Amino acid sequence: MDKVELRKLQAFLRRAFGTEGIKVTPAKRNPDDAEVHFGERVIGSIVVDDEDGDRSFAFAMKIPVERPVLQDYLRRLFENEKLKIIPRPRKTDSVELNSGDDFLGVISADDPKGKSFTLQIAILDFDLEEF
Repeated sequence: MDKVELRKLQAFLRRAFGTEGIKVTPAKRNPDDAEVHFGERVIGSIVVDDEDGDRSFAFAMKIPVERPVLQDYLRRLFENEKLKIIPRPRKTDSVELNSGDDFLGVISADDPKGKSFTLQIAILDFDLEEF
C-alpha cells in the first residue's frame, strides 16, 4: 500500500467509526498490509486483495467481549452512539454493525460460545474515491 491509499483508508475508517483517533500505518511485517491504531493500541489490520483485477481491502478487528455487551463495547471504544448491532436473518453466529442506517461490516463469533468476535469490513476501491 502506498501513502495515498493509507491516507484514504484512514479517512474512510475515521468517517465509518465517527472518530478522528484512528490512524492507519504500514504493517511492520508486511508493507503490503496495514495496521489500524486507535490511540496507542493496534486494534486491527488491513489486507490488500488484488484478485480478479479489482483492488479492495479487508479490515479485520478482534473484539474481546461476549455478545451481550458487544454494542456497548464498540460505542464506548469509539465514543460513537450511532454504532449499532443488527441481527442477521437466519444467521446466529454473526451480526451486522451499522453506523446509523449505514452498513459497516459483519461481526462473527470466533468460538461457538460467543466469548470473542471479529469485525470484518470490506473496503472497495470506489469506497475510497471521495477521500
